[in-house]
Amino acid sequence: MKPKIEFIKIKDNEKLIKLLLEDLVLAPRVKALDWSKITKQTPNMKVGYPGQHLASLITGVQGARTGARGDDLEDGSEVKSCSRVDQLDSCKDCENKVLRIETICPHCGSENLKRMDDSKWLFSVKSEDELKLLTKTLDRIFLTIADYPLFSKNQFDTIRFQAFEIWNNCERHKNFEIIMRNYFYKIFLEHIKINPRKTPAPKNFWPFSYQFYLCNPVKVFQATVTNANTKPSIKIDLLVAPETDREILTPELMPISLLGKDELNILANDANFYIIESLLKNEKCFNDFKEIVFKKNINKKLLAEILPYLDHRARDLLPLRDTDKISESKAKYQRR
Repeated sequence: MKPKIEFIKIKDNEKLIKLLLEDLVLAPRVKALDWSKITKQTPNMKVGYPGQHLASLITGVQGARTGARGDDLEDGSEVKSCSRVDQLDSCKDCENKVLRIETICPHCGSENLKRMDDSKWLFSVKSEDELKLLTKTLDRIFLTIADYPLFSKNQFDTIRFQAFEIWNNCERHKNFEIIMRNYFYKIFLEHIKINPRKTPAPKNFWPFSYQFYLCNPVKVFQATVTNANTKPSIKIDLLVAPETDREILTPELMPISLLGKDELNILANDANFYIIESLLKNEKCFNDFKEIVFKKNINKKLLAEILPYLDHRARDLLPLRDTDKISESKAKYQRR
C-alpha cells in the first residue's frame, strides 16, 4: 500500500486543489444554477473529468494522457467518480420531475418531494482479462464522490468532496476483488448466456453501503464547501500526503445501522467478545450488547448509542452479502 514515489510529481497540492474546485466545478456550477432558474434545465455537476484532475492533485500523480481509454493515472491507478449533487428529484404526489433548486412541485404545487441521493460508482468488467486488470494488475482504485453532508435536513447549500482508496494487493481490501468476481461470473456472464447480443449493465458500487465498508476503504481527502450555491468557500478537512504509506491509515468506520439481524447475531457470538467489547460506549459490556441483539425486536436507537460504528477488525467477522442476482427491468422505458 505504498504509493510509487517516482510517479509523485505534483507539489503544492492543497493550494492547487482549492483552485481546481473553484475553476472547474464550483464557479461553473454557480453560473449553471442561475441559468437553471430560466431554462429549468438541471445544473447537474458532472464530475468525470474533474474527478480525474482532482485525483491527480490528491495523489500527486499526473494523468497518463489516455483520454479515459487507458490508465487514469500515470502509476496505473483506476479513478472512478460520482456526484450526488443536483440530482433530478420528483414529486411524490404527481410523480413529475422536480429540480433540486425547486422547493415545490412546478406541476401540482405539492411540497411532498422525493429528493434523490443514489448516484454510485460504475465498474465495467467484460472479460477475464479486464477482471484481472481491475482486481490484480492495478494496485489502487481511487474513488471520489461529491454529496451533501446535510442531505437528511434538506440543506443543499453545503457540498462535501471526498476521496477513498482501495488497494487490490492488500489483504484488508480483498473483498473488492470478490465483489467484482461475483459480478463478472454471476451477473455479466449469466446475462450474456440469456442474451448474447445485449451488453449487461456495469457493476453498481454504492457509496457508504454494507459492501463498500467491507472493502475497508481508506479516506485520503475531504473538503467542505459552504455557501456553495452563491459564494462558495472551500475548507480542506483532510488531505493525506501523496507519499504516505496507506497501510498506516485507519479504514472508514462502518455505521452499525447497516447491519441486519443475522449479521448482528454473528457479532454477538461469544467468540467475538474481545473485539466487540472494546468498541462499546457508555460503559456497556458485551452482555449488554448481546441482550439488545437477541431480543425479538431490536432497539436500534439504543444499539447505535452503545455501538455506533464497527472498525475493520469487527468487519472482518462479517460475510459479504449475495447481492449479485440476475434481475430484469420490469418497467418499459417511456419518454412521456
